[in-house]
Amino acid sequence: MPRLIVSPLSAVDAISREHRPSHLVSLLGPDSDMQRPDGIAPENHLSLVFNDISTPIADLIAPTEAHVDRLIAFLTDWDRGQPMLIHCWAGISRSTAAAYIALCLHRPDDDETELARLLRRASPTATPNPLMVALGDIALDRDGRMVDAIDTIGRGAEAWEGKVFTLPLA
Repeated sequence: MPRLIVSPLSAVDAISREHRPSHLVSLLGPDSDMQRPDGIAPENHLSLVFNDISTPIADLIAPTEAHVDRLIAFLTDWDRGQPMLIHCWAGISRSTAAAYIALCLHRPDDDETELARLLRRASPTATPNPLMVALGDIALDRDGRMVDAIDTIGRGAEAWEGKVFTLPLA
């Protein structure tokens, strides 16, 4: 069954060895240093660089439409034969927003609120970046339903780092 694995940066190498994902999405700030794990081809690694902010702040990079468009294109091109690993620094905000966008893309007939609840059950700490969700909502023509659905699950439990979790795409 096709699936997403969501993790903090600290778990990427171990998860790559254990689950052997074919694709990797890295969502990190401009000062982060990350080496692509062995076993993931360069063309199967999408690295998007922006800060985990939901409104513009001087000297920081907010997620943009271009970032989300690149994410959706990468998610669309993935054949789903092996897992995809999505990570950010803590595995709480940017990566959970990307995972939610992936759920909405690959499960288009499912209700956005049910997909948000699936995300919450998988990760009590998930607090998807609201700007990424809003941009994904626009790109996927969801008419605000993705934003509303994430609002219904609210902020996740406080944590410095999220735990690794898996989401089914079928």
